[in-house]
Amino acid sequence: MVLVAFVCALTGLCYAELASMIPIAGSAYTYTYATLGELIAWIIGWDLILEYAGSNMSVSVGFAAHVVDLLDWFGLHPSARWISPAYLPSGLQDLAGNNLYSPGWHFGFNIPAFLIVMFLTVILVRGIRESASTNNMMVAFKLIAILIFVFAVIGFIRPANWHPFMPNGWSGVLTGGSIIFFTYIGFDSVSTAAEECRNPQRDLPIGIIATLVVCTVLYVAVAVCLTGLVPWQSMVGDAAPVVNALKKLSLLPGGHPLYWIRLVVLLGALMGMISSILVYQIGQSRVWFSMSRDGLLPKVFSNVHPLFRTPAFSTWVAGVVVAIPSGLFDIGTLADLSNIGTLFAFVLVSIGVIVLRFRDPHRRRGFVVPGGPVIPALSVIFCFLLMAGLPIITWYRFLIWLVIGLFIYFLYSRHRSEFARTRSTE
Repeated sequence: MVLVAFVCALTGLCYAELASMIPIAGSAYTYTYATLGELIAWIIGWDLILEYAGSNMSVSVGFAAHVVDLLDWFGLHPSARWISPAYLPSGLQDLAGNNLYSPGWHFGFNIPAFLIVMFLTVILVRGIRESASTNNMMVAFKLIAILIFVFAVIGFIRPANWHPFMPNGWSGVLTGGSIIFFTYIGFDSVSTAAEECRNPQRDLPIGIIATLVVCTVLYVAVAVCLTGLVPWQSMVGDAAPVVNALKKLSLLPGGHPLYWIRLVVLLGALMGMISSILVYQIGQSRVWFSMSRDGLLPKVFSNVHPLFRTPAFSTWVAGVVVAIPSGLFDIGTLADLSNIGTLFAFVLVSIGVIVLRFRDPHRRRGFVVPGGPVIPALSVIFCFLLMAGLPIITWYRFLIWLVIGLFIYFLYSRHRSEFARTRSTE
């Protein structure tokens, strides 16, 4: 957590500077368009689609796992076929370790994951104000639930579970940091809605840095408590580790108070994941919108709904693109794709800060990264270091995604962008 927080702090400062200079919807896509040109902008935009989609798919699968736990709390046990992904690389076991499904594909579909994405897509189509108000309430409930969990379980922590402190050594720390990196992309999402801020030069840097600080403190607190409650091996592949740990402990002598804490944490986790999906879907639809406005995607993606004044088509497409894979794939596969997309985006944003320092040094900056080019350069180095910790299969999938994107760019986007006419007259 600390390693990831350090890398995110470096990158967050870079985001804050660029967001204060270029307060336009589109996040890293817009920043690279302004600094590194159209081709690199297309690559980062295509990458951001993968980043946000992968993140939301992962969160949606986690949401579905918590819905299952909530139903279990009330004594309801629906068929596993309709509440688990169709693809399970490690199979599926119950809390007692009994094998429900063998590794691989099985006939089924994660209905809760699909439904939550489509439901929130409808909310987003109706408008940013309604979405923001709903999101604020859910975030408040989530923070209360996290604090209740931290203070409620302190007496149940077993320090022996922290030994050895790094069971997989430094390589395990690097791999772990790479795997959970996608949980920190909140400050990226803040910058995608730049055009909807009242004072972006002031509000964006504050929002980005504050988001990073709050997330880091809460993540570390939950991680310390959770790893002290149960052995870390018991959480491998678990999409709902906190509530499942509470369930196990509540069945032990003296653990009955955790029965009710589990319900509070379940509700808080559900609210938190709903708010995350809302934010990530806003980010994804705004990237589609920005790329379409620049001519890199068909104009229909930048059409605004006549009544709700939102990019309705982009929002619907983003919803479908996320909802269907959420019903098919497991959380680990989806998280890895989001991680490599996120880290690659962070690399290009950090490079963009360095480029703009030399290309446009006199441009007004509401926030300036201290230390000259040192911090952006360190951000690039550490992001590549974390990318190296991801599985090789994730790299293959990422490269295939980029190749598909380049085909689309050279066959379609390059000839229809706002710079196409300029190139044709040269």
